[in-house]
Amino acid sequence: MAKRKLMTKKQRRTLATIFASMIALIALILAFLLVRNFIRQNSSLAQPPIQVKSIRQQHEEFIQSIAPAAVNSSHNYGILPSITIAQAILESDWGQSQLASNYHNLFGIKSDDPNNSQLLETQEYQNGQWITISARFRVYASFEESIQDHAALLANGTTWNKQQYQHVLASTNYLEAAHNLQRDGYATDPDYTQKIIQIIQKYHLDRYDH
Repeated sequence: MAKRKLMTKKQRRTLATIFASMIALIALILAFLLVRNFIRQNSSLAQPPIQVKSIRQQHEEFIQSIAPAAVNSSHNYGILPSITIAQAILESDWGQSQLASNYHNLFGIKSDDPNNSQLLETQEYQNGQWITISARFRVYASFEESIQDHAALLANGTTWNKQQYQHVLASTNYLEAAHNLQRDGYATDPDYTQKIIQIIQKYHLDRYDH
């Protein structure tokens, strides 16, 4: 039977040195991790995390930003605020369309004046299909100005028919007004009425009508 070879003093000292070095390295790593965690916690307290707004919050902020002008135009021209706001939402894609974001035109109102309009492409529903056309659109200084001009259009009619939107003006609630927009020829989209009603009901825009 072979005899087990004992370690010499020198080997034991070497092993002890290695063991001590390992302990010191582990302690150093732990200290580093503790310091890093402390720094992260303190930096997060000093700088609150960025809060990302939900789509619903963004939509509600847009509604609130144009609601006062819609209510004001209702007093001046008799257009229900819910209709004005819903049309602005639908036609400007919540103020994000090129026409709205660059030129404050919320409703796609056209203009023949080259000094106060911009030539852009748009889609219109003709002969049972959507087509792309180029047209000149009015440029506004603000959303409020766009809303007032839209209300004036409904109240005063077109150059060829002053009574064109008489049924919209006579409407006593948003359901009547939405249907009468289609009836009076405001939009070519066959689903325009339903889209307006859905927006009003989803965001409870009729609260501005009272």
